[in-house]
Amino acid sequence: MNSLPPLLPLPPLLPLPPLLPLLPLLPLPPLLPPPPLPPLLPLPPLLPLPPLLPTFFMAVFKMILFLKIDFLSRF
Repeated sequence: MNSLPPLLPLPPLLPLPPLLPLLPLLPLPPLLPPPPLPPLLPLPPLLPLPPLLPTFFMAVFKMILFLKIDFLSRF
């Protein structure tokens, strides 16, 4: 009872556009392999550094203390 309309014939496929204009858009693989990286030079062993942070804080503390004493001695 449900009558389907007759199928319309498909239009002929359009010819595909030439792919040559699209080639610049495609990422080209690299022609040459990347040059090998030079071998990393071995780093010399790190020298034991003196603890700089406590020294810095001690210097700042002494400077503040000196300025405080200098400021108070003016009166």
